[in-house]
Amino acid sequence: MQIGGTMAFIEEYDFELLKNEAEILVIREMEQQLKNEPGKMCRCNECIVDIAAIALNSVRPLYRFSLLGALYASQAMTEQAYADSVKEAVSQAIKKVKKNPAHD
Repeated sequence: MQIGGTMAFIEEYDFELLKNEAEILVIREMEQQLKNEPGKMCRCNECIVDIAAIALNSVRPLYRFSLLGALYASQAMTEQAYADSVKEAVSQAIKKVKKNPAHD
């Protein structure tokens, strides 16, 4: 897509290299918590991805682009306070989706 005869901003740069390391932590935590989730809960793609989105919106993002960014993100990932915030965010997201699934 071109705007005013020039290449669109998003096409000019490689944003595919931009990663949020928090996604990995949230997904791992979801896997752990859902293994032990008591009671009936929908596990369709919509509900599972909804849990991830809700949890990710509740934790501090850990975006990285470069090796230096990856080192920063991995340091933050090992902090107990951050790990606790991920656990709590996932727990709350599971409760929310279990109570009100993303579909009918």
